[in-house]
Amino acid sequence: MISEFADPRRCPELLMVRERVRSWRFYDHFRTDADAPARQPRIGTRTPVLGHDGADLAAALATIREVGDAAALATAVDNAFPRSRLAVDNSDGRFEVQLHQHGLLRPLGAAELSGGTLRYLLLVAALLTPRPPELLVLNEPETSLHPDLLPALAALIATAAERAQIVVVSHAQPLLHATEAVARELSPALGVSVGTVALHKEFGETSIEGQGRLDRPSWHWPKR
Repeated sequence: MISEFADPRRCPELLMVRERVRSWRFYDHFRTDADAPARQPRIGTRTPVLGHDGADLAAALATIREVGDAAALATAVDNAFPRSRLAVDNSDGRFEVQLHQHGLLRPLGAAELSGGTLRYLLLVAALLTPRPPELLVLNEPETSLHPDLLPALAALIATAAERAQIVVVSHAQPLLHATEAVARELSPALGVSVGTVALHKEFGETSIEGQGRLDRPSWHWPKR
């Protein structure tokens, strides 16, 4: 219905709803295997919004440094990898991510990064976008991340939540608790609005923990 009825004169409300929904961003899964798009050098262009597959990671990080919050980017990297810094190598117009880690004599290219490190950098690019959306959804961002990276990811999510509504679907309780704690520390007003909805599955039915029968929204299937 939203896609078919988009006449601004006949259905202006539907057009507004469609445009708002199209502005939402969903990051469900980033590939981090050896052939992942984020590991390959790509032609660099200004990229304020990270693509769904992360292929433009290097360009997105370079854009954050140039027109976004470069300080937040440096902090996010240092929180996860102390005394490390990011660089974007430009070779004949092709951009590639490089990570200078403390103790290493040379930077690591995107092809050499571990899956967890690459995923974290992808989340950094998604959350620190210079063009934040109204709604940004992350599905299981903790996948393949080392447990030591969860506090840094929590701080990153809390920072991004000051500019956009963030919904995180996660099985990692430490990440959820850390995000709530960091949000309250960074911004008391934001911390109040941080909430967790725990889901429970039994016999194939998914329900909200602690929700009684009288608390459920009324729903009736219409007659055919």
